[in-house]
Amino acid sequence: MKKLVLMFLLFAGLLYSDEGMYPISEIHKLNLKAKGLKIDVKDLYNPNGISLIDAIVNVGGCTGSFVSNDGLILTNHHCAFGAVQAASSKDHDYVTDGFLARTRGEEIVARGLTVRITESYRDVSKEVLSAIADTMDLAGRARAIDRKMKEIVAEAEKKNPGKRAEVSEMFAGKTYVLFLYTNLRDVRLVYVPPRSVGEFGGENDNWVWPRHTGDFSFVRVYSAPDGSPADYSPNNVPFKPKRFLKVNPAGVDDGDFVFILGYPGRTFRHNTSHYLAYEEQYRMPYIANLYEWQMAVMEQFGEKDRGVAIKHDARIKSLANVMKNYRGKLKGMERLKLLVQKQEDEKGLQIFINADPTRRVVYGNVLEEIGKVYQEMTGRVESELILNNLRQSSILLNAAYVISEAAGERRKPDLERIAPYMDRNFNTTKQNLRSALANYYEPTDKTFLNELLLQAAKLPEDQRIPAVDAILKSGDAERDIDQFIERLFSGTTLADADVVMAALDESAEDIGRMNDPFIEFARALAPTFRQLRETTQRRDGALSRLSALLVDVKAQYLKTNFIPDANRTLRLTFGYIRGYSPADATYHNPITTLRGVIEKTTGVEPFITPQKIIDLHKAKDFGRFKSTKLNDVAVALLYNTDTTGGNSGSPVINGRGELIGVNFDRPFEATINDYAWSESYSRSIAVDIRYVLWVTQKFAGATWLLDEMGVK
Repeated sequence: MKKLVLMFLLFAGLLYSDEGMYPISEIHKLNLKAKGLKIDVKDLYNPNGISLIDAIVNVGGCTGSFVSNDGLILTNHHCAFGAVQAASSKDHDYVTDGFLARTRGEEIVARGLTVRITESYRDVSKEVLSAIADTMDLAGRARAIDRKMKEIVAEAEKKNPGKRAEVSEMFAGKTYVLFLYTNLRDVRLVYVPPRSVGEFGGENDNWVWPRHTGDFSFVRVYSAPDGSPADYSPNNVPFKPKRFLKVNPAGVDDGDFVFILGYPGRTFRHNTSHYLAYEEQYRMPYIANLYEWQMAVMEQFGEKDRGVAIKHDARIKSLANVMKNYRGKLKGMERLKLLVQKQEDEKGLQIFINADPTRRVVYGNVLEEIGKVYQEMTGRVESELILNNLRQSSILLNAAYVISEAAGERRKPDLERIAPYMDRNFNTTKQNLRSALANYYEPTDKTFLNELLLQAAKLPEDQRIPAVDAILKSGDAERDIDQFIERLFSGTTLADADVVMAALDESAEDIGRMNDPFIEFARALAPTFRQLRETTQRRDGALSRLSALLVDVKAQYLKTNFIPDANRTLRLTFGYIRGYSPADATYHNPITTLRGVIEKTTGVEPFITPQKIIDLHKAKDFGRFKSTKLNDVAVALLYNTDTTGGNSGSPVINGRGELIGVNFDRPFEATINDYAWSESYSRSIAVDIRYVLWVTQKFAGATWLLDEMGVK
């Protein structure tokens, strides 16, 4: 890794415990040797040289790790799933059958996947906050911060051609960090096991322990011959990473020290009780119910046509993961009485604030003012939830809205545009639309749009959506909406991806001459969406200012500073292979075996196991991957590290810096991790490297991949 500018002051005085997704600047402060690390800390993270961190990548929103000098990356099956689905058809059903490239020439493009490597970072808090003034209103404050962040990014990318820059908010309204990345765009599928291995147990076992899922895939990243990022070309060559992880086929045992490096998504542990109440009572139940219904619709449409099912596979998988995660969080919040706990903590904090006149002047109304923001959100919760899900539920409506919005945004100076329409992002916006349209199925789109419009038709008077009310003319909402939807779909040309791509570069006048009913509807909705965006900016401005004050006074109250919430930046977490007790008189061991796969196998989805695996187990053909202690092949691991979404695909690494597993999930009880962590229930799940290697060699016959990784 290039020289990293250490942020000595950024998180000085952090409270260290087993809880924590630590920024990489803090690794040298953790005393990992005492925890079980056997290598020098500088070999894990060296700001002035190459270290293990240089082997860690972000893969399409997940994490992965280089495992060879030729750009081979190990990540999760579910992280590569969308690319596998995009490459599949009735004739080549890679989702069901898996994919194996026997030569590098047979590797196929992993559409939608990019690989991001962290190169450097620096604290830009003063620069960002210099953009705000006391005279600004709340929306203006949010816009000023956003504009300043864009300016910093633009300057960084100008100074570092070919690199990607991002400013990440570490503490709202308080701390900002500029990260510099290498973005590699030519990613190809190498080996993806069949769904019966990579998704064994399906949604039945998702967020469940014990687990027996071979959730892994291999991809390879390519670059131009000079090593620079490039779009796909047959002339590209395997990327040469600065470092790759050594794979240890011996695995681990109960109690062993492990650590994880990865890109965790979002956590919300510093948020207030008002935020938790909004999530628990409104947003999460709505999303969970909507997604569950949408999944059922797609499954029904795909029952008799595998081609239709393939179009829906990735979307169903994504929705199912969120739906079950939210169900788990809601259950955990109720079980732990998390909202009540947070309210009690805030009562203590308020007493502390009120006890000192100076504190009372500065911080006295912080919690109350935050509460007012969420009270306002609650007052409009029904309409805002519908609006936030209307576009993403209908592929064609979203395409129409992007076309309409692009026509206006692309005419503005680049830094004044909404992020998706900036020059640096617009190609990705186009690619995302094209990918969505490749999976378009009219009956699904009609059904989803119909449901959201019916919900909008039932909104209370003070939350009405004018563009929807304009549809309702006869007094019979269902009939009006049915007729409107038929007009939309019969008169549009937006199901054609080429039409959409061409329209994205047209002027507003040219778009209007298309006379497309979806674009007309998108334009009718635009004022409402614009008002919602402005309202959100105002709220964000308020919460940014108030959250900065809250962190300050909490640090005084607890006599410590805090680890920042996860925000998709590179983090470290550490712990031990460890079981847990989810209920009275119940204890779960931390390692499952191939025998458990066979015992779960019923021959009925999702518990189907390939016959070859059954035969190999019966013959006890475990090769060098047999655990003497277990007398079997280890399949999955459980450990008490602190992880969340985005850590999928993260390497689980032993004390000697060797890869021994691939993180992919948490038990149901640990879905609450986003809001709180506890040694008693916070556990993470990985596929054991021994199972990865055994499946790759014995089942797939891809011994050359083991050779490439140096596994003899």
